[in-house]
Amino acid sequence: MARSGVQYEDVQQAIESLLAKGDAPSVQKIRDVLGTGSFTTISDHLREWRFQREASREQPAYGTLAMPEPVQKLAESLWCKAQEAAGDALAGYREQADRRVAESQAAMQEAQRQVEDAEQREAALSSHLAGTEQRLEQRSAALARIEAERDQWQERARQLEERLGRALQQLDKLQQESERQAHAHQQALADRDAQQLARLNQEEQRHEAAEARLMGLLDEARQERVAAEKRHDATLQQLEKRQENLQRQLQETQAGLAKEEKQHRETQWARSRAEERIDTLRHEQSLLQARIDDQKRHIDEQAARLRTLEAELMRRTWQPDEEGKPSRRGERGSETQEGSKREPSESIR
Repeated sequence: MARSGVQYEDVQQAIESLLAKGDAPSVQKIRDVLGTGSFTTISDHLREWRFQREASREQPAYGTLAMPEPVQKLAESLWCKAQEAAGDALAGYREQADRRVAESQAAMQEAQRQVEDAEQREAALSSHLAGTEQRLEQRSAALARIEAERDQWQERARQLEERLGRALQQLDKLQQESERQAHAHQQALADRDAQQLARLNQEEQRHEAAEARLMGLLDEARQERVAAEKRHDATLQQLEKRQENLQRQLQETQAGLAKEEKQHRETQWARSRAEERIDTLRHEQSLLQARIDDQKRHIDEQAARLRTLEAELMRRTWQPDEEGKPSRRGERGSETQEGSKREPSESIR
């Protein structure tokens, strides 16, 4: 019994439309007219329509030759089997093709999703890399400022060293002047030893006072030099520590950049693999479509052979004899025709 979906009236209207155009009705043509329906359902309705047409057809007029009952039964049996085989084969091919196409589309969608994920990851890594490069530029600018400050401190230390050098030169001059004065004083004392004993004592006292002042100046200059050297050493140590910290931060930033570049290369590799997978799936889909086209051509050839067989059966069924009179076989065929019409009806039931 035909399945629900396409009704018998729809198939009947499609058959009448094909007959009005001069085309012999077939399962494929009826489905083309309806635009829907399974081949099995349409084949059942077509078989019922042919049975009703044979049942309602009047007896053949005098002068025609009826088809023998065995030949008619054999033809109907072959026609039914051919229709059912063609419908089942086409349904199986279509179901398999639809399943393969659905699998290919699902695989293609999954590959497309992987490509989109890879693109999103690449965009995120690119944004992160841009931020890292910006931070690296900022740290490089900070390092440049620190180096400039270091140069300024070095220049200040150089100026302090110059001042210390001038102080030492002045101290040497004072020492030389003191030595010269002492030598002159000793010479004067030697010349005027006896006469200026009192003045010698006074000169010695002045000399001691001057020497004390010179020693005080020398101690102050030495203390200032030691303090300047300590400040210079402390400043250099601070600068060296800051330089080490910046160097360590720069190394950590470079390591992070290397890691991000590795992740970027891995993302590029995953994207290329996904694109290759998409190309493979597209190739398989094209091969599957070519196979479907071959099956369609094979089914069309079977339908053409069935139509040729149907036309040959119709021609043999309604072909008159040479004299226009039925032969004994024709009379016997006409007598048994009603029985043959009833038998297919019972078999269909």
